[in-house]
Amino acid sequence: PSTLATVLIFTMLFCILASLGAGLYYLVKDQGKTKRIVRALSVRIILSLVLFAALLIAFAMGWIAPHGLLQSQ
Repeated sequence: PSTLATVLIFTMLFCILASLGAGLYYLVKDQGKTKRIVRALSVRIILSLVLFAALLIAFAMGWIAPHGLLQSQ
């Protein structure tokens, strides 16, 4: 993948992990009694779906290509 695609993918993954961390923080701090945990985890799900859709679209358009560890030449 191009450098821009790699940066965008890693940025999305970082945002997903940050949202997951925020959900854990709110679970511990608020003991699950507020809606902040639900909001944080909802954001994580939305970001994950957007990343998955973006990867599918990029593959369909030919912008990225899959590769394997045991790729024969």
